[in-house]
Parts: sequence; structure tokens; C-alpha cells
Amino acid sequence: MRCELPQILFSKIIRAVVEFGLIDDGDKILIGVSGGKDSLLLTYALKILRERMQKNFSLRALTIDPKFSDDLSDKLSGVKNFCNELRIEHEVCAVDIAALIREQKNKSPCYTCSYFRRAVMNRKANELGANKIAYAHHLDDAVETFFMSLLSSGQLTTFLPKTFLDRTNITVIRPLVYVRETEIENFTRGFDILKSPCPFDGATNRQRIKNLIVELEADFPDLFSHLAAAMRKNSIGELWDAPKTREEMRENYFALKFGGNQNV
Repeated sequence: MRCELPQILFSKIIRAVVEFGLIDDGDKILIGVSGGKDSLLLTYALKILRERMQKNFSLRALTIDPKFSDDLSDKLSGVKNFCNELRIEHEVCAVDIAALIREQKNKSPCYTCSYFRRAVMNRKANELGANKIAYAHHLDDAVETFFMSLLSSGQLTTFLPKTFLDRTNITVIRPLVYVRETEIENFTRGFDILKSPCPFDGATNRQRIKNLIVELEADFPDLFSHLAAAMRKNSIGELWDAPKTREEMRENYFALKFGGNQNV
């Protein structure tokens, strides 16, 4: 397969790789491939980077079948053919995440699915001798995570382009963090994209946040770019100090109320 990327896409991906130090010489990278548009672009792009970069690294692909449907393994033939054309070894690992979600009714299905997917990816990476795992999270994912965290927990946080997992000695990389979802949609229109088998697809909190951002952009056109800018550490302006504990306030409290006599 002859692989080419529009310059704007290639520039954004190579910027992420260089800025965050995502790929090193000798890396063995395991790609998480669901068959959706994002992971197919990631696989395609990493194939191109392997050909163009002056670094020697290897690629393998893994698809997790969460058993949300009985026929997903049949539909994955397109993903396997795609990887074969790119000369990337591909493997499918079946994990009954659907049953695990039913068992853990008190937890968010998205949390349960994500937790066990990551656990399987980490285990397979160790088995295969891979030192890095590549996920296809893009800029929209990062901004939505940031906004969702603010609204649901009051914390300013999102996932990082590069994360070292000390328990497994694996580094997670996200080379698409500068790419917008619309850019991925436009480029992958001719790809054989696998529809998400998730029974909750389109009805998650993330989808609500995605819709909310679009709705708010009607009145605040720069909302997305401002949220993206706010994710940077240098964006922090004047904020209150962290709340003090009772012990930290004890001395000042007694000084104010009793003139410093804590035994009153």
C-alpha cells in the first residue's frame, strides 16, 4: 500500500512526536486498533513515520473484542486486511467486557470498559516485549476530557500526550493529540471503518460534553481553542490557594478568637 498524508496532518503528528518525545530509536510500539476512524489513521500514520523518520522502531497492532456482539470477530476481517496491507502484524484478543459491565452495575460502563481494555493492552505489551502503547486519542478527546473533568469534579486535568506507567514499565503515547476529529473524518472517508459495537455509543457523558461544546460554540466561537489553551500549564492565572486543613488553621483561629490561648 502506498501511504501518503496531507502535509497539515503530517505536520501536526510529527510536531507531537518531536515536542513530547513520543518515539525513540529501538522502540517496540503496540498500537491499539479498534477499527474506528481514529485508530486506523493512527496505524496508517505510524507506518509512514516508520518509513520517514531516522529512527528504527517496530509496530504491532492489537484489537480487543469486548464481546458486545457475537459477530464482531467476523467484521474485523477488514481491520486485519488493513494492517496486512501496511505490513503490520495484527492480533485480536477477546475479553468479555460486556459481562464485566453487567457484574459491576454500580460503576460507570465506560470506566469498566476503559479499565479492562487498558489492562489487556498493558499485559499484551509485556508479553510481546513492547515498551510503548500507542492510542488514537486526538485533540477533541483531550479538550472534552478537560471540560468534562472541570464540570464533573472541579479539577483542571486531562490525559497527557506521553505517560509512563511505572507498574508495567510501559509508556503510553498519543501521536494524534494535535489533530482535530474533523480532519480525521475527512481523511478516512475512503477507509473501511468499523462501526463501534458499544451498546452505549452516542449516549455517554463524553457525548454530552461533545454536544455541549458544539452548542456553546454558537455563542462563543473561540470556546474550543480557549479550552485547548487552558490545558497548558502556563495558562494558569490568579487562583485561590488550596483550602487549609483544620490543623493548619488552628493556630490562626485561636489567635483571632482568644488572643492565642489554645487552652481556653
